[in-house]
Amino acid sequence: MIIAIDGPSGAGKSTLGRMIARALNLLYIDTGAMYRAAALAVIESGVSAADEAAVVPVVERAKINLEGEADSLRVMLDGRDVSQLIRTEEVSHTSSVISTIPEVRRTLVHCQREMGERALAGVVLDGRDIGTVVFPNADVKFFLTAAPEERAHRRYEEDREKKQDSVTFEETLADINTRDERDSTRDDSPLRIADDAIVIDSTELSIDGVFERIMEVIRERQKGAQL
Repeated sequence: MIIAIDGPSGAGKSTLGRMIARALNLLYIDTGAMYRAAALAVIESGVSAADEAAVVPVVERAKINLEGEADSLRVMLDGRDVSQLIRTEEVSHTSSVISTIPEVRRTLVHCQREMGERALAGVVLDGRDIGTVVFPNADVKFFLTAAPEERAHRRYEEDREKKQDSVTFEETLADINTRDERDSTRDDSPLRIADDAIVIDSTELSIDGVFERIMEVIRERQKGAQL
């Protein structure tokens, strides 16, 4: 079974992806973490994120992989664990910039497909274009969303708990809105809702509430496949 979870920044995709993978004992692929690892490679290379011609070969050379279980996923870049290094605001911003480059997306989409196809039991992937580009024939597709203010609040509180980056709520909201604009208007693989995706607005829902709704849908699909 291939389960695709798409949506804008701060919608809860990664948290729910891990929960679903754990519940169903499936491989979890955090595609956002892969873009962040690519961004870290670009930063460490000294190349400007605005220089597309220089960014592309850096990403193509980078060896990015995900290891471990859903709750202890390690993001590997050229053989070293960068799980913590990719969680800075600089990496986040750079990731958002380079993800608009078609060649970068093609490189990482190829990697994501290979990882997904190697998973014998199935896979859960979250990102911006999983159900529309990476696995358009996924068995189940979800599109998670929430009001920008709610998503910014979640991201702000998460960063405060982790003591990451001393940004204000207003700055976090501005970043969320900028990412939304960039993700939805880029020429290559823009953020959009797949025609057969189930849309869940989590603005007024808890993570557990969204999880239960998702699991209901998955169980229904599993029963249908067995008939």
